[in-house]
Amino acid sequence: MSNGVIEKDINLEPANNKRLANVCGPHNEHLMLLEERLNVSIKNRGNHFSISGEQEQVANAINTLQSLYLETEQNTLVSSQVHLQLQTLQMEQPMTSQPLDPIVIRARKKIIKTRGNNQQSYVKSISNNDIVFGVGPAGTGKTYLAVACAVEALESEKVARIILARPAVEAGERLGFLPGDLSEKVNPYLRPLYDALYEMLGVERVERLIEKKVIEIAPLAFMRGRTLSEAFIILDEAQNTTPEQIKMFLTRIGYGSTVVVTGDITQIDLPRHTESGLKQVINILDDVEGISFTAFNSTDVVRHPIVQKIVSAYEQYS
Repeated sequence: MSNGVIEKDINLEPANNKRLANVCGPHNEHLMLLEERLNVSIKNRGNHFSISGEQEQVANAINTLQSLYLETEQNTLVSSQVHLQLQTLQMEQPMTSQPLDPIVIRARKKIIKTRGNNQQSYVKSISNNDIVFGVGPAGTGKTYLAVACAVEALESEKVARIILARPAVEAGERLGFLPGDLSEKVNPYLRPLYDALYEMLGVERVERLIEKKVIEIAPLAFMRGRTLSEAFIILDEAQNTTPEQIKMFLTRIGYGSTVVVTGDITQIDLPRHTESGLKQVINILDDVEGISFTAFNSTDVVRHPIVQKIVSAYEQYS
């Protein structure tokens, strides 16, 4: 075929009509997503597939189809999973290389797998360092993976508790007076962390662990003077800390603890003329042994495809 276009045939084995329907999707929507994202043409009859396009993209389409078909052995595919599979391909450079073996994080209710080089490097860093920074745009999995690592560490008894912290800074809105005790006032700001915990451990178990202080809500402003030992500590939305706050937080770490700090320096909600502690600390601690930084970017976004386009557009505008 001309213009560098090739055609390759594959058979998905073992042939199974239910799994083949699953991999193709309702009205072939999964195949159409592959065609659109990889700029290939896919035709199939039964378990026989013909893919045409540029050589590199045909190879990617074949790898993706085979990986998705393997997934159908145990799970029913939805379009979001196809998108994530394509995102993983995009993260792994060069795309024609052997796909990375993902790191698997096991929680009570869910198995979480890393996607792409940056997520894999991030999770490895959490295992090998006392303090880890995950910095990058929304949707890159930096907070979700931190919670997954915390849950795994708790379940395997590597730590005795999980401590969640987040600066209570309003995202450009005036929320007014929040009723309730200290925990209830801070809960709205910690909702993304709670959602991840509920997904991995179940609501009832999370609530029991909170009652027993095994999972603790630690408002950033109230952590001064404490030493946090044998704990997995997560500071989320760290771009909204001041330099004084983040220094205070980082010096709370005790023996047997791991600290993960996440944030997006493009979404700072601090008052005007207030320096972000996260921006400052990246320059100060960059070469300190035992501290690791993972920088995520728009290609690491694993949410809806439009999120990646939004992040990329803002990166170009900046």
